[in-house]
Amino acid sequence: MAKTKKRYVCQACGSVSHRWQGQCPDCAEWNTLVEDVPATVFSQKHDLSSGGRRVAFEPLDAPGEALRRRTTGLAEFDRALGGGLVPGSAILMGGDPGIGKSTLLLQAAARIAAAGAEAVYVSGEEAAGQVRLRAARLGLADAPIKLAAATSVRDILTTLNGMAAPALLVIDSIQTMYSDTIEGAPGTVSQVRGCAFELIRYAKENGVALVLVGHVTKDGNIAGPRVLEHMVDVVMSFEGERSHQYRILRSLKNRFGPVDEIGVFAMAGQGLEEVANPSMLFLSGRDEPLAGSSVFPALEGTRPVLVEVQALIVRLQSGATPRRAVVGWDSGRLAMLLAVLEARCGLNFSSAEVYLNIAGGYRLTDPAADLAVAAALVSALADRPLPARSVWFGEVSLAGEVRPVAHSAVRLREAAKLGFSSSFGPHDDTAAGAHDGVDYRAIGQLANLVDRIAATP
Repeated sequence: MAKTKKRYVCQACGSVSHRWQGQCPDCAEWNTLVEDVPATVFSQKHDLSSGGRRVAFEPLDAPGEALRRRTTGLAEFDRALGGGLVPGSAILMGGDPGIGKSTLLLQAAARIAAAGAEAVYVSGEEAAGQVRLRAARLGLADAPIKLAAATSVRDILTTLNGMAAPALLVIDSIQTMYSDTIEGAPGTVSQVRGCAFELIRYAKENGVALVLVGHVTKDGNIAGPRVLEHMVDVVMSFEGERSHQYRILRSLKNRFGPVDEIGVFAMAGQGLEEVANPSMLFLSGRDEPLAGSSVFPALEGTRPVLVEVQALIVRLQSGATPRRAVVGWDSGRLAMLLAVLEARCGLNFSSAEVYLNIAGGYRLTDPAADLAVAAALVSALADRPLPARSVWFGEVSLAGEVRPVAHSAVRLREAAKLGFSSSFGPHDDTAAGAHDGVDYRAIGQLANLVDRIAATP
């Protein structure tokens, strides 16, 4: 019989090592490697070609009942999901502590239960009385939700199998669940993986929409093994700054809808409120054009959102080390854009501090924001405001070219809807033909942007 090889699994990231180390070589966390002995020794030969049951194959066009999405009663939540909850789907929702994950799911469960469907909310972090206090604060004390405080997966599944399958099952959170068939404390890699597997299997077999709340690490990633994100159908991130009232529900993976779709909420005294027009939220307070401010029509999934880009340039005395501070954008991309402005346009940022901020705490990942950021930087350096009621978009190359980006027409229609009269972007026939009343002006080179701003009175 072959000797069982020892392996050590990191409890923070799930990586496997064949010898114990004080520090995980992948995530650099200390004292997280725990010995994990597999129950089956795969070095032995096992004949798996017999003894099982035959699997029935079906064609893709086999007749059957089409799955119908169930609305949560929250339009922004449904939008991020791609149209609503799919029966039998497993959803993993992560977010910083206190951001509002439990509040959002409690509100969704209450609306589903009020519509006549059954909603089950299982809390492993709070007692039932504490959840009732939150429900009373949100005005949901009379919602017909089935509430339980439990952490044993065996107890939860035994209870669920003895009743009619609910439409929605919320587990808050998966890191607090444990199975008595698996060694290890709750939250370890083996426990999270095993508990999630059992809950997902129940959801698939009974057509239940399952929502698993996941903790996040200090880097913002969902804690636990990476395989957890592969097991579920939808991965969602609930984002936002505690100092700001808005929250963004972002879809990172979706087997039933578009990826990178967002839903926008605002935190209020009665819980989370939907924001139907997020562009107005991020552009509030812009009265008069100011130097260093530009508007960028971002695209999140299929939703255009107008956000304000703010830049500040501070000249330093000779000998001082300039600082670069970025909030809401990639600092590496800012360094690249500053280098292009210096090399291709002859501007000098080396003796100045550069501060860049995306208003409202919004985070931009769209490469089309390059031109808006460059316009804000040049405007701040020249101390000249950009044209009023104008939007800027386009990707900037290392050669200083402004290149076309996707969905220009969608961006321009959103700008026209909010009353913007002019737009600046790359040479793009689709954008020029779909401006919807917005004056579109093409910019081929970054140097043309500098000349245009310098000529502004």
